[in-house]
Amino acid sequence: METRLRRPTAALIGVLSVGAALAAGHLVAAFVGINASPYLAVSNSMVDLSPPWLTEFGKQFGPEWDKKLLFAGIAVGIAGFAVAAGLLSRRSAVPGVVVAVVLGAVAVAAVLFRPDLGQLAVLAPLTTFVVGAAVFRWLHRLAMDAADGVDTTLDRRRFLITSGGVAAGFGLAAIAGQVLGTRVDIEASRRAVGPIVPDRPAPPVPATADFSSAGTPTFITPNSRFYRIDTALTVPRLRAEDWALRIHGLVDTELELDFADIAGRELVERVVTMTCVSNEVGGDLISTAAFTGVPMRELLAEAGVRPEAGQVYATSVDGWTTATPVADMMSEERGALLAIGMNGEPLPVEHGFPARVVVPGLYGYVSATKWVVDLELIRDGEKTFYWQDRGWAKEAPIKTQSRIDAPRAFQNLPAGKVTIAGVAWAQTVGVETVEVRVDGGVWRAAELAAEVNDQTWRMWRLVVDLPPGNHRAEVRATDASGHTQAEERVPPIPDGATGWHSILFTVS
Repeated sequence: METRLRRPTAALIGVLSVGAALAAGHLVAAFVGINASPYLAVSNSMVDLSPPWLTEFGKQFGPEWDKKLLFAGIAVGIAGFAVAAGLLSRRSAVPGVVVAVVLGAVAVAAVLFRPDLGQLAVLAPLTTFVVGAAVFRWLHRLAMDAADGVDTTLDRRRFLITSGGVAAGFGLAAIAGQVLGTRVDIEASRRAVGPIVPDRPAPPVPATADFSSAGTPTFITPNSRFYRIDTALTVPRLRAEDWALRIHGLVDTELELDFADIAGRELVERVVTMTCVSNEVGGDLISTAAFTGVPMRELLAEAGVRPEAGQVYATSVDGWTTATPVADMMSEERGALLAIGMNGEPLPVEHGFPARVVVPGLYGYVSATKWVVDLELIRDGEKTFYWQDRGWAKEAPIKTQSRIDAPRAFQNLPAGKVTIAGVAWAQTVGVETVEVRVDGGVWRAAELAAEVNDQTWRMWRLVVDLPPGNHRAEVRATDASGHTQAEERVPPIPDGATGWHSILFTVS
């Protein structure tokens, strides 16, 4: 009778082999580039290849949960793949070895297409393939001996001991890879930079700039609460002392700048509201901070921008790209920065340490390159960038919008006077008026908080006297140019959402 492995045993072999393969690849990646880890490389590739609707769906869970869900989903998929490989190999090891080859080939392809990895990075997925195939054949042979041998008790004990050793070994390899791959002490580098003190500070934010007591956010968003949207599954660990920025392309003089070059220049502080294009009507992907850095206008002027240059093509250390109109980068009114500080301290690692680009008035995907290492001056439209390749608009001025923060949706309030409050924004133009209506009645002008500048959000509030019952409040803003935000609901893709935000609440 032909020997056949029991299903649990076959499945275990598949899981252990794939686990060992991934752990070995992760350990090698610690020396050739952590993103070469097959698990991370495949995950990053899935992010890059995801359709826009799936990417937007993931963003609704927040910057941490969307990545955790992705990692969990891929882990479940790989586990299922491993179990299937084992079950297909109950009679012969060949199907499992074929699966190892396929897994290795996918990992190699994922690494080869990573723009932030060198040629040596391919060693990580190759290790994955070799270890996966070898461990599978080894465990499969031991299991077959246990199933078909004369002394089955001894053979089974040998298989179980070996399986336990493999599990322990790949666990240690994974831990070692993680420790070695993240051994760069970024926080020590941030501490060494010390406080970021501007030579030209922004005017103080007045105490009357928000209505936080009525339910709006504080005017300045604390770094820990500043929204984060990016494609980085592992935050780049780039020390200030290792960072360099290259400015080249259609310039008269190519520049190569390090952190000391930037920190030693006259530093300017600007209070700027940043907005994500993925922000739905009423969404919270908007924050304000005091950024400190060197004006992009000065850096580009030093390089000498040629007349034919139309865009600044920016690249992050992890290979992410975008393109910003030269006119917006050079605009003195916008005041674009190469920022190294945020709210008085070095940029947080997740917000671009050591340096990032900040261009007021444009959605982040064309204006806010984090971990920036390369700025190339190109002709307009000469290259496409990351989100443009995925269906988003080439240019992305921020649209005039407003949001209700209080009351909260479906909140139950006592009868009498109710304060409706929120924020509005129209960067580089400024908010002129905010109007609120309740239950479809007349529009009433809200009280506006003090304006800080035309590149930041503006808080508003309106006190109304409402009878008991269910109520619906709506808000709309008009900017300083006279444009009132559109009523029609339009989703974020391809150039930002529009529509009036509304909430339902109850007075009792």
